[in-house]
Amino acid sequence: MTAVNAPVSSTAAGALSAFLRGVERRALVVAELQCGDPTVAEQALVAVMRAFAGIASDVPMAQWPDRFWILLAHRTPIRMPAPGGQWAPGLAHLPSLAPPARLALLLRVGGGLDEAAAAQILDLPVADYQQALAQACPRDAQGHPDAAGWRALAEQVQQRLRDLPASRLQQLHQPAPAPAPGKGPASWRAPAPADAAPRRTPVRRHNRRPLWRGLLILLVTIAVLLGGAAWWKHRSPALAPEASVPDGAVSTADPVRVEPLAAEDLPVTAPADPSHAASDAAMLADPDLMLARDADLYAWAAAGGPVPVDESQPQPSRPEPATAGLETAAADE
Repeated sequence: MTAVNAPVSSTAAGALSAFLRGVERRALVVAELQCGDPTVAEQALVAVMRAFAGIASDVPMAQWPDRFWILLAHRTPIRMPAPGGQWAPGLAHLPSLAPPARLALLLRVGGGLDEAAAAQILDLPVADYQQALAQACPRDAQGHPDAAGWRALAEQVQQRLRDLPASRLQQLHQPAPAPAPGKGPASWRAPAPADAAPRRTPVRRHNRRPLWRGLLILLVTIAVLLGGAAWWKHRSPALAPEASVPDGAVSTADPVRVEPLAAEDLPVTAPADPSHAASDAAMLADPDLMLARDADLYAWAAAGGPVPVDESQPQPSRPEPATAGLETAAADE
């Protein structure tokens, strides 16, 4: 089963690449000293790196170290290494240890993890992890923990980290060469993309539909458009004109009709009496006509009619009482 990497942004991809570059040296040394086989160690590490790249986008960056070491520690070739591994003379103490105790020791001196982090990776309580470290510690002739042997072993592991050639780290990111014809794959790495089987280019099927079909469709479309335009132009109104004209407006479809009236319907005007025309003209020419028109007003005033109050002068706002102007006999005395 091939792990498919989740799509990540360029920033996340850069962070993932930087993390793997920073942890791959220690991880390769731990895996190699755990199983004693460089090829198996590289195979396990590359599988872990691929699996981690597939889940890194779903894991917070602060949890990346723990998740990476968990994947490596629980890989079958690392958790249960096959017998027949080989170690350098300065690391002869490692093959004498049980695989769980050896892994606990290597996570501490090779992975650089503290006891709490290493215990969490191995899914052990801290006390049990400390007990595994005590079992993995070198012993002297009397069976007591050998501090000098512990320091020498840790120095050998650190020297292995410093002396690891960069070419081996580069090979972790390189595809394997193509196998020879008739043989199986020469390496566990994926083959180079250039050596993959050539993809078949799909043959494009040209559209061989006759040209006359396109012309026919075009002519039918034009005929339908012309027919619709003609129908719209000559269509009958859907509603009566009076139904669509608001109140008080005149419909242009039914204008107002004008008809001449019959002669007998004309109004009859009385003819002027010529005998009164001369008297009327004399009356209108009289210069005293205006006085005559107001004769009734003048007659009423001459008969002693009340004179209107003169309102041209300002009136007092608070008039005096009617009794204020009366004089009494007591006042005269």
